[in-house]
Amino acid sequence: METRQRFADKFDWGLAFLLMMFFIVSALGISSAQTSSVYETNFVIRQAFWYVVGGIIIGGALFFDPEQYKRLSWYLYGLGIVLLLVLLISPESIAPYRNGAKSWFMLGPLGSIQPSEFMKTFLILVLARIITIHHEMNPRKTIETDFKLLLKIGGATILPLAFIMQQPDLGTSLVILAIMTGIILVSGITWKIIVPIYASITFLGGIVISLVIWAPELLEKYLNVKPYQFGRIYAWLDPYNYSKLEGFHLINSLNAIGSGQIFGKGYNDGEVYIPENHTDFIFSVIGEEYGFIGASVVISLYFLLIYHLTKTALDTKEQFNAYVCAGIISMITFHVFQNIGMTIQLLPITGIPLPFISYGGSSLMGNMLALGIVFSMRFHHKTYMFSSEDS
Repeated sequence: METRQRFADKFDWGLAFLLMMFFIVSALGISSAQTSSVYETNFVIRQAFWYVVGGIIIGGALFFDPEQYKRLSWYLYGLGIVLLLVLLISPESIAPYRNGAKSWFMLGPLGSIQPSEFMKTFLILVLARIITIHHEMNPRKTIETDFKLLLKIGGATILPLAFIMQQPDLGTSLVILAIMTGIILVSGITWKIIVPIYASITFLGGIVISLVIWAPELLEKYLNVKPYQFGRIYAWLDPYNYSKLEGFHLINSLNAIGSGQIFGKGYNDGEVYIPENHTDFIFSVIGEEYGFIGASVVISLYFLLIYHLTKTALDTKEQFNAYVCAGIISMITFHVFQNIGMTIQLLPITGIPLPFISYGGSSLMGNMLALGIVFSMRFHHKTYMFSSEDS
């Protein structure tokens, strides 16, 4: 009885409730998406299966406390690097190309698995460990120590980023960069370093966009950018002149969301066809069938999730935990902003799913692993008799 009571007190029921709400939204959205096209597979059942697997992952994550994750971080990082390397050198019978990218291992009747989805969480753990140990070894901050920390963060990020870009997977590469950026901003590195570097990156980004428009052959030659990735930029800027390519998805997405108006057309009453709308374009389905109200509910759920993760980061007594939360917040926030942004022409189309809602086993398991670590933080949170702060 006492053990059960301790578990009930330590378990993060608020986060569990949010995951349950995401599952309900996901099931409704995927079920609606299947009526707008012909699918032989019932993706709702498969998504429910992956949610069960995700629950098992969270349960397994509770067996390890944050200190153990800190010790295991480099081993998990190494495992992720090995998987990414094996993926690149594997024959196409094991790791086939999909949409021009070699990002998945085939697992027979179980489907496929994408190692980069797990690499994101492994990278967050390693970066949190790097920053924590750096601050312990350098209690006095200087420009020199901050530069060293920045180089350590960049060094740990560049290796998985290079492997993922070789697939090539632009969407996941951007997520990796978002994770690194978010963690750098909370790492304690002086703004005297951060502002010039990020201003330079913004300037270079403007040059790259200019090259995409005026000289794409240079990017294709020197940065291994594929022609279909240029099409996404062109379709984003002028979808109606590229309606036979990526612009088709964007035009139909805008039509779907716009036609939903305030209250939507209702469950299973969607009329606009969008290919693969149960994955990357699930938000378009929600916007059409549940309108502005339904879309606002989805966005509100993400606000609550980010708030919950932020509160966990502020409540924790360990720097490592706070940096892990910052990385997870960066990852989920970028996913949500990019996915929803691409459906309403705010951002270019990339293969980034909507977390916890889009269909996909690898994406869901990777995100569940990340939240499993957050569950562990709450579960193993230590309270002290004479602490003046609320636990």
